[in-house]
Amino acid sequence: MTLDLARLHGSIPALITPFRDGRVDIKAFEAFVEWQIGEGSNGLVPCGTTGESPTLSEEEFAAVVGAAVKIAKGRVPVIAGTGSNSTAHAIELTQLAQKLGADAALVVAPYYNRPTQDGMYLHFEAIAKATRLPILLYNVPKRTSSDIAPDTMGRLAKLANIVGVKDATADVARATQQRALCGPKFVQISGEDGTALGFNAHGGVGCISVTANVAPRLCSQFQAACAKGDYATARELHERLMPLHDTLFCETSPSPVKYAVSLLGKCEDTVRLPLAPLSESSKAKVRAAMTKVGLLN
Repeated sequence: MTLDLARLHGSIPALITPFRDGRVDIKAFEAFVEWQIGEGSNGLVPCGTTGESPTLSEEEFAAVVGAAVKIAKGRVPVIAGTGSNSTAHAIELTQLAQKLGADAALVVAPYYNRPTQDGMYLHFEAIAKATRLPILLYNVPKRTSSDIAPDTMGRLAKLANIVGVKDATADVARATQQRALCGPKFVQISGEDGTALGFNAHGGVGCISVTANVAPRLCSQFQAACAKGDYATARELHERLMPLHDTLFCETSPSPVKYAVSLLGKCEDTVRLPLAPLSESSKAKVRAAMTKVGLLN
């Protein structure tokens, strides 16, 4: 484990995966990664939920993670989404991410299976033992129907390369509870844009963000203000961004954010089944929110 954990902070977009003619558009993805870094993003998460990871083949996973590593060139950490509800498959993806040069892995709680807390612990323990990459747990009960309880997280934090959590519970008190159980060095990053302000106040150090796909500079400025303790500025930026935070989930993500990024000319407005294209009424909402925030004329 060679990553300086202090680099896991700030605004980290959960990157969309551009498609063209049914295939991953690697050129568009590479350009998007470069734009994100230029706009001030502090890290990159390829192949997460926002990147439509359940629909990517292993070859596509390798192409996307490899492209992120190639373009980042160490300027910001690349945290590959390697989770699965199959422990064996999660190990394979994590080992592949390590081989491709990712700096860390983001591993989601097993979905659909609904393991016990002991099963959850054993799942993450097996993955941690199979890699030297630092691992961020990803707790998103709304998506997975599995919740990594704070006590279980405290147990997992004792494993050397389980270094933090992407917390998408939207419960800001979790940050305080987890800090008490996991220690102050455990990296806590929000996975929920709308509550990121409160999460940071409770001890969080950043957000793995959907909105940062569309407004990377504003999201980076917001996180920088939080890090400096300038919560007056952070609140102003948060209130400015809130229409986007809300509207980018007007339908199942990432359909709204994919459409929003397409309006910026960064990708085609294409998602893979079983996601549906955004409805016309929702497109109008996304355009209106982007205009209100100042991203469109």
